[in-house]
Amino acid sequence: MKYLLLWLEAPLQSWGADSRFDFRKTMDAPTKSGIFGLLLAASGNSGPQEELLARMADAPLSVIDFDGFTPRLTDFHMVGNGYRENDPWEKLFIPLKAAELNKKKRESKSDEDKRKMSSGGLRTAREYLQDSRFAAVLGLSDELADKFASALQAPVFDLYLGRKCCAPADLIFRGVFDSEADAFRALQAFAAEKKLAPRYIYADAKPMEDDAFLVNDVPIRFGRHRLYRDRWVVKREWTPVPESGV
Repeated sequence: MKYLLLWLEAPLQSWGADSRFDFRKTMDAPTKSGIFGLLLAASGNSGPQEELLARMADAPLSVIDFDGFTPRLTDFHMVGNGYRENDPWEKLFIPLKAAELNKKKRESKSDEDKRKMSSGGLRTAREYLQDSRFAAVLGLSDELADKFASALQAPVFDLYLGRKCCAPADLIFRGVFDSEADAFRALQAFAAEKKLAPRYIYADAKPMEDDAFLVNDVPIRFGRHRLYRDRWVVKREWTPVPESGV
C-alpha cells in the first residue's frame, strides 16, 4: 500500500454527504466521496465505475483541518434552464417571468397554488466553506496510488473541491509515500512552509467508537443513479508525528 498526500485549498469548498434536495449543505471537512470523485475526474474514469469504487471503498482516509472553524456561505440558485416547454412535466420547472407569474396568481383560485407559484420557479440553497484549507492522506494499493498520482499531475477533466464552482487555489498533488507516517511528516513540513499548524484530524473509526459519528460518503456507484454507504469517522486533536529517527 502507498499513501497519497493531497492539499485542498480554495476560496470556496463544498463537501456534501446527506443533502439531496433544496438545501444542499456541506460537511465540516472533505468527504471520501468528494475525494474519490476528484481522483476519478483526474484519471478520466467517468460513469458508474462500480468495480473501481469497490476496490477503493475501504481505503484508509485521514483529513487534516488547519482552521478548526471555517465561515460558511449560503448561495441561492434559481433552477430552470434547459427544460423543454413542450413537455408538461419539464415546463413546471421553468421559472416564470414576472408578467406570467402575476397572471397565474390572479387566475388561480387556490391560496396553496399562489404560495407555490410565488417562488417563480425552483430555488435551491447551497452551502460553502470559505477560505478553507485541508490536507488528505489516502491509502491505496500500489497500482491505484501510482495511477492517481500520475493523473493528478495531468488531469483528464477539470478538478474541483466538491462542486464545479470550487476551483482549487493551489496544487492538489503533494506526493506519494510508502507509509502513512511519511505522508504525515511531509504534510507537517509543507504546512510549516505555509506557516500553518494542523489542528484536527478526521480519521476512520470503529463502529460505535467513542465520539465517532456516521457519514454517508462511501460511493458504491457514481453516474446518474448514485449510491453510497456509511462509514464511521472520528474527529480528534492533531498529534504531531516525530521526525524520522526520533
